[in-house]
Amino acid sequence: MSTLPLGRRIILNGLSERTFREQVRHWAEARGWTVYFTWSSRNSPAGFPDLVLLRPPRLLIAELKTQTGKTTRAQDRWLGLLGLVPCVEVHLWRPWDEQQIMDILA
Repeated sequence: MSTLPLGRRIILNGLSERTFREQVRHWAEARGWTVYFTWSSRNSPAGFPDLVLLRPPRLLIAELKTQTGKTTRAQDRWLGLLGLVPCVEVHLWRPWDEQQIMDILA
């Protein structure tokens, strides 16, 4: 069970993936990260993660999901393969992970 207060959990449960992405993007940019995301994935290979964050010497790749969202097979494949690259940090983040996300980006 999360240590987040009940009110905060209720708010975070209602976040769309897009709103969550914008929040993570804001946190990252405020901490000096360069952020890339694909605006529309319609013409891109399926499953590539939502965010690429760069602040040398670190490279983070994050898939973002709502609190109850599920990854697809293509997303699982990308995350698994990227996780095999030693110099890349791969994450699957959900709204309730906000403190962990801010700690990682610090």
